[in-house]
Amino acid sequence: MLNPRSFYTFMLWLLLPYIFLRLLWRARRQPEYLHHIGERFGFYPVSSGKPVIWLHTVSVGETRAAQSLIARLRAAYPDHRILLTHTTPTGRAAGEQLYGDGVQRVYLPYDYPFAVNRFLRHFKPQFGILMETEIWFNLIHACRVTGVPLLLLNARLSEKSARGYARFARLTRDALGELAAVAAQTADAAARLSVLGAKDVAVTGNLKFDIEPPPAMLELGRRLHEQFGAARRVFLAASTRDGEEALLLDALQQVHIPGLLLVVVPRHPQRFAEVAALLEQRGIPFRRRSEIERQGGTIAQETSAVLGDSMGEMFAYYAAADLAFIGGSLLPYGGQNLIEACAAGTPVLVGPYTHNFAEATRLAVAAGAAMQVRDGGGLAMELQRLLDNPEALREMHSRCAGFVESNRGATDKSLQIIASFSKKSFLRL
Repeated sequence: MLNPRSFYTFMLWLLLPYIFLRLLWRARRQPEYLHHIGERFGFYPVSSGKPVIWLHTVSVGETRAAQSLIARLRAAYPDHRILLTHTTPTGRAAGEQLYGDGVQRVYLPYDYPFAVNRFLRHFKPQFGILMETEIWFNLIHACRVTGVPLLLLNARLSEKSARGYARFARLTRDALGELAAVAAQTADAAARLSVLGAKDVAVTGNLKFDIEPPPAMLELGRRLHEQFGAARRVFLAASTRDGEEALLLDALQQVHIPGLLLVVVPRHPQRFAEVAALLEQRGIPFRRRSEIERQGGTIAQETSAVLGDSMGEMFAYYAAADLAFIGGSLLPYGGQNLIEACAAGTPVLVGPYTHNFAEATRLAVAAGAAMQVRDGGGLAMELQRLLDNPEALREMHSRCAGFVESNRGATDKSLQIIASFSKKSFLRL
């Protein structure tokens, strides 16, 4: 009888044709999915030339969350090369934008034994770090067999995800038991991981609290605010997901703020054209961020919206806004990271669906840096109230800094865990 991991691998082989179809399907909107396909199967045209410290950051959120940790690792291990692996083209692009040539970027291979073994033989990492919740059963097993300490850091696990992993209890338990260390963002996530089979789970907090807004982005935000119109109120809809823009536009019809400017930044760049079409369909005069960048100058008063069709400028958008809505929360996507907005001093509104960032949302609301609404109508009401009440908005602004500062420290705790394993792994050099 096949053991659970062998059965899992067998099912992966059955799905192989669909993997190529999925890449083709996604490439319709994002052609980059057809780039570097060999890497997804463990074939890499480049090597490091130095001992490798490997971090897996799936997409944009994880790549940005790792900033403080990567900076400290580069300082602590100057003779090593940081290797970032990604799953999505947007994550890879974010890695290039954030770190340039300071790190090496490739795709993590699909979880086929031959592919993950080729990856480990090629790069020979001294140790590996999986960010947030990335449980790849064959990869974890291959790291244990080859003696590569693999750590799961900044882990988050919602109740829904925990129930999903619990359906494959033995497979999940075996994988979590083979990890060298597990560190969770919250006590709730730690408890769920422990129930699933992880051992001695530490609680280190959320690395996103340790991110500092880059001064260049804050300066760009100041310039954007001038281009938007220094006297105008700016409402940012950040990281919006499919279907949310229509709900937001409906809600804004209930808001009466003279000269209010909506800046909408979709979560996924392949949706820029879709959101532009929606604005056109609604008859809303808008400009693209890329167009403003090329042409310069202040946008016209009759322009009601700006489409943020750029990558890597979210801190600047936050710095340019008076108030931000964090997407993925009006519809049941689970929410997005609100910490960056608060780090930039921008008060936050979120919808009811925040289970992927439940603890950060709870803390932000408790600190007075954020408000949670039930639906689009509630969002319109709070937006009207806050923009009509500068004193209340200033109070939320002042509470943002305290919220972020009081929750810092995850990077230091994570580095303490890494240090104990890095010393062991470096003995192999």
